[in-house]
Amino acid sequence: MKNLILILFILSVPQLSAQSTVKKSKEYNLENGLAIQGYDPVAYFTQKKAVKGKSSIATTYDGVIYYFSSNDNKELFKKNPSGYDPQYGGWCAYAMGAKGEKVEVDPETFKIVNGKLFLFYNAYFNNTLKSWNKDEANLNRKADANWKKIIN
Repeated sequence: MKNLILILFILSVPQLSAQSTVKKSKEYNLENGLAIQGYDPVAYFTQKKAVKGKSSIATTYDGVIYYFSSNDNKELFKKNPSGYDPQYGGWCAYAMGAKGEKVEVDPETFKIVNGKLFLFYNAYFNNTLKSWNKDEANLNRKADANWKKIIN
């Protein structure tokens, strides 16, 4: 019986990974499978700024392509990919909190809170980071709840 359970578990693991990859490609803010419009997710944390990655320094995680500005950043990401992923699939944190909507972002408009990367829409005189800052705790709580509805 234990062998049967083990075999069933092993057979289900690739399926779980495939479901995660499909969900990411469907629900996450990706352009041709590329995360954060090609910006380096690690640089937000290590350099405290948005840095464009290079296609020659890339890796794939859960079916999503990430670009990096250095091999060191790529290696840091590979050690803890979920620690560098932007919140809410890379969609605008403010829009996710305020309305539960998936809205494009400006990768150069960001904030790191409690070790998590939040991205924001910033165009046409509308910088949603400013609105987020006015009610961050409430919007963060709502965005978490809204994102769970989208990905579940």
